[in-house]
Amino acid sequence: MKGERFFHAMPSVDERSPKPQLRFDPAPAGERGARIEATGVRRVYETQAGEIVALDDISLVVEPGEFCVIVGPSGCGKTTFLRMLAGLESPSSGTISIASKSGREPSNAMVFQGRSVFPWLTVRQNITYGLSLRHVPRKDRKEIVDRLLDVIGLSNFAGAFPHQISEGMRQRVAIARALAVDPDLLLMDEPFGALDEQTRMILQEELLRIWEDTGKTVVFITHSIDEALTLADRIIVMSAHPGRVNDVIQVPFSRPREQSSVRSDPAFAELFTRVWSGLRDEVTRSRTEGRI
Repeated sequence: MKGERFFHAMPSVDERSPKPQLRFDPAPAGERGARIEATGVRRVYETQAGEIVALDDISLVVEPGEFCVIVGPSGCGKTTFLRMLAGLESPSSGTISIASKSGREPSNAMVFQGRSVFPWLTVRQNITYGLSLRHVPRKDRKEIVDRLLDVIGLSNFAGAFPHQISEGMRQRVAIARALAVDPDLLLMDEPFGALDEQTRMILQEELLRIWEDTGKTVVFITHSIDEALTLADRIIVMSAHPGRVNDVIQVPFSRPREQSSVRSDPAFAELFTRVWSGLRDEVTRSRTEGRI
């Protein structure tokens, strides 16, 4: 089907894919994002000690333009699932299909926790990296990167190297580098986990603003229930190893969303308790079984 990726194995990279055209005019939710459908996904690793089941019978749908957050105990396979969405790993069984509403081959970009920028490149060069690989013309690259530098508030640091800026700034660079290639799907693996609370809250607001403007689909992994409730349209709560979907929670807070209003909403405490109750039981079970 045109505009859809359907795979059991890792997809190849198509260098002929359309050149990114960055747009920050407000886009209706779902206009440009990808749709994900996972059915019966299972991931098994073969080791000398035998089979290890990382994920078991994962079935879920993420709609175009949705901000979906996954929470779960350490070792439950959250990152494995994200890597499968990126095409970096394949399901042992089951299927994952990713379709783009734009009609083109669906694209994705990943943002990791911690030091995910190239230390030998400047801020500008880091953001430009993916565009250079796609052979985007120099003039277009400059226009895209200049706009992104303005969006993330780092225009004055374009020539700085990663060691010359703060960790929060480096994560902004990582997000901008991912957005530069104009992905349909943005995959984020605890991108703010190593940051102090104040920086984390600032970048959460930054991410929400960019997401609201671009209409991309986001799948975001976090251990923070506060962060999940602040960002998500839906929260997927996973079980301990092997990872399964234990609960799916629709987050009712309106958009655009401000952290102060979210935390003061009476529903916040109720939802927090629901997520934590599920996680606490799974963490306790993992500790009892010696898995964490």
